[in-house]
Amino acid sequence: MTRILCVAEKPSIAKAVAGHLSGGQFQTSNTRDTYIKNYEFTFDFGPPWGQCQVTMTAVRGHLTTVDFPQDYKNWDYPPPDRLFQAPIVTSVPNDRKNIAQNIESKARGARALFIWTDCDREGEHIGGEIRDAAKRGNPNIAVKRARFSNIERAHILSAARRLVELDQAQVDAVAARTELDLRTGYAFTRFLTTNLRTLGGPMANLVLSYGSCQFPTLGFVVDRYFRVQNFVPETFWAIKVIHQKQNIKVDFNWARHRLFDRAAVIIFYEMCLRAKTAKVTKVEKKPTKKFKPLPLTTVELQKMATRFLRLTSQEALSVAEKLYNKGFISYPRTETDRFDKAINLRALVQKQTPDARWGPFAQALVDGSFQQPRQGRHDDKAHPPIHPITYVAPTVLDENEKKVYEFVVRRFLACCSDDAKGVSTDVELRYGPEAFHAHGVIVLERNYLDVYPYENWNNSAELPQFTVGEAFEPTEALMTEGKTTPPNYLTEADLIALMDANGIGTDATMAEHIEKIQERQYVRTVARGGGGGGGGDDEPAEAPAARGGRGRGRGRGGRGGRGGRGGAATRGGGGRGGIREFIPTSLGVALIEGFDRMQFETNLGKPFLRKEMELQMKAICEGRMTKQSVLLESVGRYKQVYDQSKTELGVLKAACRQYVFGNEQAAG
Repeated sequence: MTRILCVAEKPSIAKAVAGHLSGGQFQTSNTRDTYIKNYEFTFDFGPPWGQCQVTMTAVRGHLTTVDFPQDYKNWDYPPPDRLFQAPIVTSVPNDRKNIAQNIESKARGARALFIWTDCDREGEHIGGEIRDAAKRGNPNIAVKRARFSNIERAHILSAARRLVELDQAQVDAVAARTELDLRTGYAFTRFLTTNLRTLGGPMANLVLSYGSCQFPTLGFVVDRYFRVQNFVPETFWAIKVIHQKQNIKVDFNWARHRLFDRAAVIIFYEMCLRAKTAKVTKVEKKPTKKFKPLPLTTVELQKMATRFLRLTSQEALSVAEKLYNKGFISYPRTETDRFDKAINLRALVQKQTPDARWGPFAQALVDGSFQQPRQGRHDDKAHPPIHPITYVAPTVLDENEKKVYEFVVRRFLACCSDDAKGVSTDVELRYGPEAFHAHGVIVLERNYLDVYPYENWNNSAELPQFTVGEAFEPTEALMTEGKTTPPNYLTEADLIALMDANGIGTDATMAEHIEKIQERQYVRTVARGGGGGGGGDDEPAEAPAARGGRGRGRGRGGRGGRGGRGGAATRGGGGRGGIREFIPTSLGVALIEGFDRMQFETNLGKPFLRKEMELQMKAICEGRMTKQSVLLESVGRYKQVYDQSKTELGVLKAACRQYVFGNEQAAG
């Protein structure tokens, strides 16, 4: 009988897959790694493999690591710029050697290796490491990989009989990124640390870590900090018309919204008063709707978790991984926001009917209210949107698992429901030379909102009956005054949205980068309204207009969503101490401001270098570039920035003296 070696990315997946393929009839043996088991069973893979004797085992994530040779480990010599061209060694770390040896040993008697790693770039690269280990034991072993997005039995059986080739292009893309991150991370970390420690004081013993995703992420936080600190409020004026009809008071808003010229508003206001009567110019009543949410992606899960579930993005992703490993939800690392038409969504809805909280809603969908989900514009071709695989009683989940599972289920049921529907009424009138309008909405059918408490849509002001041409003397006409307000500091949800829009990190790594800049003490989080902008002991002493000018925000200046580290409770509650915002420390500001003042075309604190790398990885995956060409181009670009930074080191030191040491003369 043909022998097949199957290797999964994690022990829990190996056990689950072995259980499904064997029908629960497998023999277990230990390996020299405490966490790794080997499972033996038979399975019919269909043509051309047929009935096979299978050994199923696993790795624990990446099997290898890359590093520089020992000669390059000394921070004093050779100089950091040598790391851009230094040789790189790929090796199996000590805590993975038993795992690699197990694969090598089992491959010797196997005809083929079937890889069961996660179906994303990282999983493909781990698959490449598994292949290399197997080929050390059996150079002629055939290699295939299973493509799957959840560990539901039917899905696993289907994947086992539809094996595909390992995608070497994706393996190369991750290898290119890994090498670039190693070279740039080590070179700039040594450059910053060795040169800035010479300033002494609080810098004397710091390790100043650089990462090609960390610094742009920090840059976003610093940019927003300066926009808030430099904001100069401006006074504006507006006109508001109020009219009472049929015992209903209606507010009509000025079409010009507001003006920053008081004299001009006075003139318009007096012209309105002289006209005495207002005339209705338009009445429009029409159906309206609030669209149900798109199917769930990783980024959206992380943003919503920080806003509503009292979890950080890192915690949310970790919990989702646990739910996936237990077979409760689909693979949680996905960019796809559209369901494949081949997925039986109605059957998945049916599984949720036993629940006391959303079961009746699910049953109504089964009984005829089911609607196809909206089709988003993103499809990573590897995984469907995040959705529940089976029903899980809350008693078998811990508190965080309950929160994430409930959100995933409610989001899925909302996607399979209908949009909320209502009627909107718009009334426009002319009062003297000026136009005003009123808007009202009556909600008729809540639909998806009945199961999805994370969004609201309520009746707005009810409008009385108006007819076109109707004239009336307004009950009241007011000239109002207000001031522009600064944007809020960034919450975690805001930061994830910025990283996503600018290609910083992947949906799976954004949370790690956010965590890293906090660990490095480049930023901290504070409760909104807790004095985040008040200049605490470790905040910058001043906020010069060098970044973002005066910050004249005629509008809200890009005000972000609700949430942050800790996020808000379900239905907008308080989270850990309320909504948390990111504030840069004096060190974080000094680093970003220092590189900004160098005024290079390519700035380490901006997202452009990393975004370009992400695009090049995509080009490798699509066959438009090679690993070698990307590394040659990218390493050369970072080396150029390094050389420029070395030349302008004094500018960076001056920024540190100004912000970390409080020496304002250094800014000059």
